[in-house]
Amino acid sequence: MLLMLAEPGMPLERATHFRRSVAGAESNVAAGLARLGHWARWIGRVGDDPAGEAVLRELRADGIDVSCAEMDPQAPTGLLLRDSHPHRAIDVQYYRGGSAASLLSPAQITPEALAGVRVVHVTGITPMLSEQAAQATRTLIERARQAGAAVSFDPNVRRKLGTDHDWMRVVGPLLREADLVLAGEDELELLLGGGAGEGAKALLTMGRARTVVVKRRDHTAVAHTAEGQWEQPPFEVPLVDPVGAGDAFAAGWLSAWLRGRDEPTALAEAACVAALVVQAPADTDGLPTAAARDRALSGFTRGTDSVHR
Repeated sequence: MLLMLAEPGMPLERATHFRRSVAGAESNVAAGLARLGHWARWIGRVGDDPAGEAVLRELRADGIDVSCAEMDPQAPTGLLLRDSHPHRAIDVQYYRGGSAASLLSPAQITPEALAGVRVVHVTGITPMLSEQAAQATRTLIERARQAGAAVSFDPNVRRKLGTDHDWMRVVGPLLREADLVLAGEDELELLLGGGAGEGAKALLTMGRARTVVVKRRDHTAVAHTAEGQWEQPPFEVPLVDPVGAGDAFAAGWLSAWLRGRDEPTALAEAACVAALVVQAPADTDGLPTAAARDRALSGFTRGTDSVHR
């Protein structure tokens, strides 16, 4: 989507100055991985309009492959309006009904689009856009399996897209299809019922998951595997804008996973990337390069260790 971000601290209904940017959970993760030095491809749809041109230009500028993106001459690019404040809830307004993204179809998910990829990342937002987009998401997971790629899934629950029942019906089953699950504590409680820890164990034993990372309400994160669990406390940083932290965490985790790092290292890198993002406005401003991540992590982790249980 095109993001229009209100001036810092100003309530959305009072704002008169907006900064144009780009937002979207999967594209945020792609940008994070690209800046960390990985090849990333974004499969999606925008309108054949100035907003769509701006979105694709920004993605290309981050080095993201958009060769499989489509521009729709009939449907518009989705729009997101939001404000920014470190100490109150963020007001977010989505305008994506009938957008090009909501018309994503299985036909766009070709085997060629996934040839050679190692991991496919998707969130629960896409299948909640429309039944057609839900079918495309299921096709994506199937194509990923055929390509030998791991499936990474972040529920990314947004209640403006549907009721709790809708999320449980559409997104709940997808958790069981993922190899890597990155979810908030409240999201697992909603989608699986019971406690998040029990849900993580259920996914490891009854689903396909090899790793389930739970982002807790207190901002600690816990990685669950068949071998045990590891805990990472948050890094103390000044908060400017909390939006985008979850996507940044996913990018940090996936970068470590792609490089074969162990769970404590992956947790620390994920927490580091998230900590850098919340210190900057917009969803992607704070996403670091690998060198910037390593410099920040060196400072963050002096005297700080993850906990294994």
